[in-house]
Amino acid sequence: MSPDYGFPIFLCATVVFLVGAIVTGLRAKRSMTAHLRFVACAVLSLLASIYFAIKLGELYNLEPAEPITGIHMGIAKVATVSFLGPLVTGALTLRKRTPRRKRVHLVCALLAVVLTVAATVTGAWMLYLAERLA
Repeated sequence: MSPDYGFPIFLCATVVFLVGAIVTGLRAKRSMTAHLRFVACAVLSLLASIYFAIKLGELYNLEPAEPITGIHMGIAKVATVSFLGPLVTGALTLRKRTPRRKRVHLVCALLAVVLTVAATVTGAWMLYLAERLA
């Protein structure tokens, strides 16, 4: 699959799965299995998005997009690592549900989503400024 198609498809899928994870997470008592499925799909879709984003970047001269390229790369790396927070806190919350653990998990999850949105916006800005090679 071409990065021109693969990246937007998997990016949109990641957003859909993240929304599903948020909705089912807020209703955790009723749909924990659905929440875990949405989380797993969001992580896998994010990995595919990253793969296609790297391939897409190879089709562009990113120099004209500086300094936003550096900013985007920093945010994108932090956003990717930030997914570990909700994964770890979610596993801990599954083991023992307390209001504090649920709150920490929610904060970590929202932080990962905000960073993902920031990476998406800066990535779009970067591609807008870059020059297509092929």
